[in-house]
Amino acid sequence: MLPTFRPARSKSAKSFVSALALGAALIGGAALSSAIAPAVAVAQEYSDEFVTAYQPIEAVVNAEGGDLNSVSGQFPGLVALAANADEKDAAGSLILNAGITSNNTAWQRQGLELRLASGKVPPESLGQFNWFVGNLALQAQDYLASRAALEAAVANGWTQDDPVGLIAETYYQVDDISGGANFIVGEADKVLAAGGTIPHAWPLRGLQAAYEYGNFDAARIFGLMLVEYHPSQTHWTNALQVMNALADIDDSVQLDLDRLMRTTNSMVQAHEYARYIAAADPRIMSNELDGLVAQAVREGHFETDDPYYQDIRSTIDGRMAGDREDAPTMVIEAEQDASGESAMLAGDVLLSLSDWAGAEAMYLMAA
Repeated sequence: MLPTFRPARSKSAKSFVSALALGAALIGGAALSSAIAPAVAVAQEYSDEFVTAYQPIEAVVNAEGGDLNSVSGQFPGLVALAANADEKDAAGSLILNAGITSNNTAWQRQGLELRLASGKVPPESLGQFNWFVGNLALQAQDYLASRAALEAAVANGWTQDDPVGLIAETYYQVDDISGGANFIVGEADKVLAAGGTIPHAWPLRGLQAAYEYGNFDAARIFGLMLVEYHPSQTHWTNALQVMNALADIDDSVQLDLDRLMRTTNSMVQAHEYARYIAAADPRIMSNELDGLVAQAVREGHFETDDPYYQDIRSTIDGRMAGDREDAPTMVIEAEQDASGESAMLAGDVLLSLSDWAGAEAMYLMAA
């Protein structure tokens, strides 16, 4: 048995970072700001059998232009012989170097996992190592393993390159949108409790995943988070378009949703205006729709020679004065109707007339 044994260094820490950063970039991860250099194992005890298996592989891995495929079949045997921490760390470093040289992400991951399993990785590097393992596992579509590694990275203090967002991705990729939403809500609560700001990428990606898989409840969670903490016209548009696409709601709720879209300047398509008109009904809320239809024309969504527009415009023009005149009568009828239905209708008409206080009174009566 050799008294000491020193696995060779990789050519440079820079080559290690570049290779792993490339693997991470393939799945959208960012390169790390500092290198993880495979450590030189200070010799402890290495068996003769391990050294005998190790050295021929090492010679090929370190050779310029070495045929790595010719020795890759020996990796399992080397790993099987690694009986203690130093041997596992040495085997992991060697396989990791082979993966870096050949840009073989499977070998990179195996090498990193062996080094982590050895217990020889310095505590300050555990976050980085687990981060890379999580990225490589995500690239390999091994989502549960990716989640475990990324959670270990976070537990060891790794915060760069949004590990939380990638953990959520491991839920989305297995169609567990609700699980991803619950995870993000929990992480968002931690950020807010610490006085931080929720990254807009969290709810934005979650909203996209909820739309892709038709999960209305998750879309509501992510949409609210997006517009509450990152309000902008674009985010309002994204959130409300997804809600409209997934929601199964009656006309009264649809009308409120359309009104919210108008208030936040989120109406960007002709069919959204048409949906608003249908929900409001120009025979009842002509005054509200007067301005909406004019807006649709200004923004190029309706053409004045279109029969649909002309029909709506004619109905609105014929009803506006009458709706104003009928409003007081509707209020009286509402006060005499114990069901609340008339009050609800009167509230909608008063709202369309911009009589906010009157509308509020009718809605309270309906409630």
